Amino acid sequence: MTRKSRRLVLICVCGAVLVLAVGLILTAMSGSIVFFRSPTEVAAQGVGPGVRFRLGGLVQEGSLRRGPDQTIEFTVTDTNATVPVHYKGLLPDLFREGQGVVTEGRLEPGGLFRADTVLAKHDESYMPREVADALKAQGRWQEGAGKGAGQDKAAAADKTLGPRSER
Repeated sequence: MTRKSRRLVLICVCGAVLVLAVGLILTAMSGSIVFFRSPTEVAAQGVGPGVRFRLGGLVQEGSLRRGPDQTIEFTVTDTNATVPVHYKGLLPDLFREGQGVVTEGRLEPGGLFRADTVLAKHDESYMPREVADALKAQGRWQEGAGKGAGQDKAAAADKTLGPRSER
């Protein structure tokens, strides 16, 4: 076997091992990938019961109901469609009505989303693009609203606590 043919065989074997490794990684990850959907996408695409996904939007005003044993029911909306959510557990401190939220769980046959994880977002700068576009179309989105609020709080803290160098 010549030098050239040995090099070609080595390159082919390395390529085959690389393709096999990538295939195994993608197969292993396919079960853990969780897709993000808005309430409008859930309604339009008819997501099947038992499919695990992330649901994101705003907690609808007046929809929050607390039950016994840390059970919470609320509705997630993107102002076009709504999805009722049931969650059992402690909510994040930043969770409230009118605030952005991402929940992870499964859709039940009746259309109820049973969440096992709830993540609250602290301002609009972390809003999913689809939800932000829906809010802009309805005139409820204000460009840069989340940025100024944080700067105002920092300025108020400086006035209260004094210059940062003295702290």
